[in-house]
Amino acid sequence: MSVRMLHSAGGDPPILIPAIGLSLQVRVPQDATGGVLTAIETINAPGFGPPLHRHREAEIFYVLEGRYLFEIDGRRITADAGDVLTVPGGAAHAFVNLGPMPARQYIQILPGLDAAAFFLGLAEVMRDGRLDPASLNAFGVQWQMEFLGPPLQVDRP
Repeated sequence: MSVRMLHSAGGDPPILIPAIGLSLQVRVPQDATGGVLTAIETINAPGFGPPLHRHREAEIFYVLEGRYLFEIDGRRITADAGDVLTVPGGAAHAFVNLGPMPARQYIQILPGLDAAAFFLGLAEVMRDGRLDPASLNAFGVQWQMEFLGPPLQVDRP
């Protein structure tokens, strides 16, 4: 494994995907780790998260702030600040920010992928605010990713 020195201070502008309430920064790009992993920091708006999906990469989610509901292969788990969840490659998963404020996560993706290209492409697919399954899956083919359903819904009082 070849890891190069990197200081990620978070100064780059975030990638924004308003349709799923997402703001993210790539903190460790795959080229800094020889493709072993990628790390991103995300902010999710209240009540938002990604559509149910699966991909070959495993992910490690570290909740920095807030409270999330995760669904992993049909199992639902609540995660609070300080919690860590692992999602094996190939597992169907989604999550949603349960709180009234933005929530943050630090996510490691193994093996690494070009997260900037992926999320910029995803932002383009969702630019009109719609989560069209056919468009999402056409985009997902190049990333070996399958979109399986809508984002998790949370009942709000």
